[in-house]
Amino acid sequence: MVKIPKSHPRYWSLYYREKIIEGMEKGMTAKAGLIAHGRGEAFDYLIGETTIEPAEKALKAAVAKLLLAEYPVISVNGNVAALVPKETIELAKALNAKLEINLFYRTEDRVKTIAEELRKHDPNVELLGINPTKRIPNLESERGKVDENGIWKADVVVVPLEDGDRTEALVAMGKFIITIDLNPLSRSARMADITIVDNIVRAYPRMIELAKEMKKLPKEELEKIVKEYNNGQILNEVLLHINSRLEKLSKEGVWRKKELST
Repeated sequence: MVKIPKSHPRYWSLYYREKIIEGMEKGMTAKAGLIAHGRGEAFDYLIGETTIEPAEKALKAAVAKLLLAEYPVISVNGNVAALVPKETIELAKALNAKLEINLFYRTEDRVKTIAEELRKHDPNVELLGINPTKRIPNLESERGKVDENGIWKADVVVVPLEDGDRTEALVAMGKFIITIDLNPLSRSARMADITIVDNIVRAYPRMIELAKEMKKLPKEELEKIVKEYNNGQILNEVLLHINSRLEKLSKEGVWRKKELST
């Protein structure tokens, strides 16, 4: 991976961009994953590259639902494995959830490479989706292949950095779907039951924190958090945040005149 000086003003953005490139070079991330990451970066700029209040509400509702779930499963694709492999495993442990590798551009080599990457952080981690035997109805892509002991059986599924067609198909199956998507206008964001409009590198660590805190809450309080959550309202709040921020920036001005040295 290219070494980026920590003094660079865009250090973290460039660091995670290089992680995606490294993931492609290893064989984990598909070429289309680079495009998806760039699109996400653009929306992260719009929200201000921070976890905004609507995202925090969604994060709490998501963790509450996962803690209440009978059989939660977290889906893993190439971008997730490249960006947050350690955090993905920690989150699954904190929520007592299963992990399943699921890919749109599925090859056995990619599945094997992703599994190897995750096992670097925990050699004993249980990974489903290696040999899927079930298929999501009305989903013809490779992403339709799922593990009968994973997504097929799950009541709640986390599908981060997701394609809209699978989100829609899983909802049609009766699954409760949680997605992490920086684009509030995507089909995944609009189809999911809970949409966390945040960068996954911020969202997963925060979810781990919340899981540890909220495990202590009574079931009734967790149920209240989920019941009071409204995904449509949250997406509206995200759009209002972006609009307000752009209006503010347009008034303040974004161009800084560079003084010429004499």
